[in-house]
Amino acid sequence: MQFVIYSVMVAGGVAALSEIWGELQRAAGATERLVELLQTTDDVQDPAHPKALANPVRGHIAFEDVHFSYPARPDTVALGGVSLDIKPGETVAFVGPSGAGKTTIIQLILRFYDPASGRITLDGVDLRDVTRDTFRRAIALVPQDPVIFATSALENIRFGRPDATQAEVMRAAKAAAAHDFIDALPDGYDSYLGERGVMLSGGQKQRIAIARAILRDAPVLLLDEATSALDAESERAVQMAVDRLSADRTTLIVAHRLATVKKADRIVVLDAGQIVATGTHDALVAKGGLYARLAKLQFTDGIAAE
Repeated sequence: MQFVIYSVMVAGGVAALSEIWGELQRAAGATERLVELLQTTDDVQDPAHPKALANPVRGHIAFEDVHFSYPARPDTVALGGVSLDIKPGETVAFVGPSGAGKTTIIQLILRFYDPASGRITLDGVDLRDVTRDTFRRAIALVPQDPVIFATSALENIRFGRPDATQAEVMRAAKAAAAHDFIDALPDGYDSYLGERGVMLSGGQKQRIAIARAILRDAPVLLLDEATSALDAESERAVQMAVDRLSADRTTLIVAHRLATVKKADRIVVLDAGQIVATGTHDALVAKGGLYARLAKLQFTDGIAAE
């Protein structure tokens, strides 16, 4: 009996050791990956002697013969020789098929990447000559997939400007058509939204992100498919808020739905990383080409809406 008992104890110990060895192997693999991430260097670096931007920032953005390819796809041209001058206070929309380079323009303005050649300037200063923290203070972004933090609705909106008062947060939420659904939550603005906003729908998340941008009140506004997850009623309310917000600031809009960009001062049509046409909605429809085809596909009556 003693032998049997000892045998069972030894067998159990050996089985436990095998499980522990498996866990150690997985931990070693994860640690190796973490070390790789910690040792990774950022290809985008702030200058040693940065220049200062004008105060206040006017919002004059210029692309000067910009060429760019993503590091993961160096043989594929994302932008090829793009030159564009965006005046302060102008609303410019970027449209085109998927992969045309619309979101790439937003990422380059935020300096997630640097162009291979050419330069991008803000108020005449090359972005590579300014620290990222400095020029990003002048930019408000509404991404296609907004990040919602595991905290209250109030703090999520206040992320756009941490020193904002609760009254200012509520005004921004009302302007973004977010006040009603936030007020209906169990604890109102103090309601916990869950990890990555699991308590909210896709449209509600985007309205939180739009409220952040409104609260930030930056001279440059970037909208990357900002209304893509909204229903028709909410989109109309948010579009009115965006129209008011963009009245006195430089606004860049990336959109697939052409109905959201018809009122833009200028529409830039991109295809395969090239600017193929620019103009107003009516002018581009009359001209024909890619924009006219997209408009014909999207509008319900088969022709461009008036």
